[in-house]
Amino acid sequence: MDRRSVAAMVCGARQVALAGAVALLVTAALAPGAGADPIGDLISPPRDPATVAATPLGDPFFDPPPAFGELVPGTVLRTRPVTVVPLATPVVSTQVLVRSTDSTGHPGAVTATLIVPTVAWAGPGARPVLAYDMAIDGLGQTCAPSYTLQRGTALELAPIQYFLGRGVAVVVTDHEGPRQAYAAGRMAGHAVLDALRATVNTPRFGLAPTSPIAITGYSGGAIASGWAAELAPAYAPELHIVGAAFGGTPADYSLLLQSMNGRNLASGVLLGATLGVAREYPELFSLFNDNGWRLAELAKDLCLPGLAIPGALIPLTVQSLSDVPDVVDTPIARAVVAANRLGGQAPTAPIFLYQGKQDPWILPEGAEHLYGEWCALGASVRLEEYLGEHQTVALSGIPAAYSWLDARLAGVPAPVGCSSFGR
Repeated sequence: MDRRSVAAMVCGARQVALAGAVALLVTAALAPGAGADPIGDLISPPRDPATVAATPLGDPFFDPPPAFGELVPGTVLRTRPVTVVPLATPVVSTQVLVRSTDSTGHPGAVTATLIVPTVAWAGPGARPVLAYDMAIDGLGQTCAPSYTLQRGTALELAPIQYFLGRGVAVVVTDHEGPRQAYAAGRMAGHAVLDALRATVNTPRFGLAPTSPIAITGYSGGAIASGWAAELAPAYAPELHIVGAAFGGTPADYSLLLQSMNGRNLASGVLLGATLGVAREYPELFSLFNDNGWRLAELAKDLCLPGLAIPGALIPLTVQSLSDVPDVVDTPIARAVVAANRLGGQAPTAPIFLYQGKQDPWILPEGAEHLYGEWCALGASVRLEEYLGEHQTVALSGIPAAYSWLDARLAGVPAPVGCSSFGR
């Protein structure tokens, strides 16, 4: 399978939308995982973050052992064999529970799926590793790759298959973390880096600490990829990261408030991000009104299909979730937005950014500002901008991005410094 075949196969909306009609509200209230008085909770929300947390799957594998927080980040806590379907390449797949760190420095356990081709690596050195960061874009536990990969419902298998076919091991991390904190950048970056630590430092997986590592993702997956690249020098400097290529990157959430707030499907993406980030920064919940709490209850376990349709029908603004005047300009909101803005630290690995020039939601200014800030800090960055909107460039950007990744994994150094195309 070549890069253009991958581009032709990668599809599916990456946008999440949140809202609700009355029938959907009642359905969600009566669904498994709802509280003891679901209708009453919707009429008079209890304003308790625990009531709007993602419903656990009930699988003890995901429960970390006692005192796991005393272990170093990247420690393997538990493993089990799994089957990823459908794949054309014979592989051995392992689910790994790993000690990680959340957005505010507290220990947490994240899950990753390691997929290793069974054929021996024929190239020089240790087998290369790709961290493929899916656009999870959901709030429920069943949205995570550890769940979808085993059930044939993961939307991004084609690019995974492309790299497996080249003998590269692939790590797919549940980068939203144990709380399903959609769009919480630091949580996502830590999760990806700790999953990589766990896999390359466990000899029985067939990898090695010297394995060259690349990172990639698009849109929601680019949040995880960008933060992993930015955090790596301080958080996981020992990893041999040779490059990161990602596109459609929500680098600055203040720009999303301009481009997505109350704008059809895009409004759902922003509301989903608001709810997901609040799971990592619960002080945001203090800004919610009853409608915000009701929406959080409705959406807490929904994945992409269940979220998109209501958001298209009833686009809402983030202001509708609060009674606080100028809520997006409050100290709490400003601090959270700033904490999740890429660009404050320079990646030491080379970076390939790609972006749609006509993307109405993830504005090109975000990638351009990130490019400028990272370059000013001394990073080596290539920015390519293409004609098209978000979904078009999700496909058209693949050939150049994957060619760049292939070269890095093959040991070809990236050019030093910064350059751009299409600006």
